[in-house]
Amino acid sequence: MKISTKGRYGLTIMMELAMKHGEGPTSLKSIAEKNQLSEHYLEQLVAPLRNAGLVKSIRGAYGGYILAHDPTSITAGDIIRILEGPISPVDFTEEDDPAKRELWLRIRDSVAEVLDTTTLEHMITYQSEDAKDSYMFYI
Repeated sequence: MKISTKGRYGLTIMMELAMKHGEGPTSLKSIAEKNQLSEHYLEQLVAPLRNAGLVKSIRGAYGGYILAHDPTSITAGDIIRILEGPISPVDFTEEDDPAKRELWLRIRDSVAEVLDTTTLEHMITYQSEDAKDSYMFYI
């Protein structure tokens, strides 16, 4: 299974909102500029996330988007399934070789387990820890 830009950029939106959780709305324009992404494309991605109840939109001059739930309760699997559809490495049928079908099912289940046990909180914590461990060189 290859995650498209829909899934990757959707995770980016959600991580940005998770980092600002409790601080008020964040505009898609600021997310787009920070991550060098198309604001128009992010608007297309945030709609299904809003419809699924993962984000809320706030109107007005200081509006934007906020997470609808705590970052500890939203998983990468939630986001990927909304934007990419079901998690499956290949399409297979009952007529397929049972050994191959078993392999595809095991791969699907392993990927699903990782996605479903990785919360937004885990992702932003890992991101901030990674930034702390980087070296700064001055010339």
